[in-house]
Amino acid sequence: MKKLAELYRGKAKTVYTTDNPDLLVLEFRNDTSAFDGQRIEQLDRKGMVNNKFNYFIMSQLRAAGIPTQVEKLLSDTEVLVKKLDMVPVECVVRNRAAGSLVRRLGVEEGYIFNSPTFELFLKNDALHDPMVNDYHCKAFGWATDEQLAKMKELSFKINTVLSELFAKAGLILVDFKLEFGLYKGEITLGDEFSPDNCRLWEKETLKKMDKDRFRQSLGGVIEAYEEVAKRIGVPL
Repeated sequence: MKKLAELYRGKAKTVYTTDNPDLLVLEFRNDTSAFDGQRIEQLDRKGMVNNKFNYFIMSQLRAAGIPTQVEKLLSDTEVLVKKLDMVPVECVVRNRAAGSLVRRLGVEEGYIFNSPTFELFLKNDALHDPMVNDYHCKAFGWATDEQLAKMKELSFKINTVLSELFAKAGLILVDFKLEFGLYKGEITLGDEFSPDNCRLWEKETLKKMDKDRFRQSLGGVIEAYEEVAKRIGVPL
């Protein structure tokens, strides 16, 4: 497998084509952004930590029967992935109130829900990723009823698997964002799972161990990422 041209450059990752039309190389960079790219900084080791963290999590999910795009770890910052036809909406699962939900509904941060919530957001930085629903997805052709049902099913299954994994490490999985795509017609988990796109709090102290440390200028961002990785057994 040979890495070829740059296909897409996001806020923190770059995607490259390969000599296999079904496979891509995903490169994790040190770029760290917040507020739809309004604040961007370079954080040493971030690309390496998130790449290995993501590979570990995706391996755990694959072992639990969840289809993922990850194929093989290539280097400290690169992973080989299946090429997906991405669904242009993000799936967000919440176990406790935090982030935009606190602002939207005026509830106290940390409020524990009676059951996990599931939300959909359109992937569009210019519009600040507006919240959408099943009817929007069908009306605009973003996803079918069957695809939405599968995305929801997998999202809740992922929540169960990872909540247990983090709980054993003394951490609370507060919420997280997922992206799905189609691989040969099958709904498949894509993008990444790292402290960049989930919220993790220490169980005893409620200390934030995720990207909120960057958003809220709390400091120690990569140190927190590395601590989480160490606790769950990610080989860095």
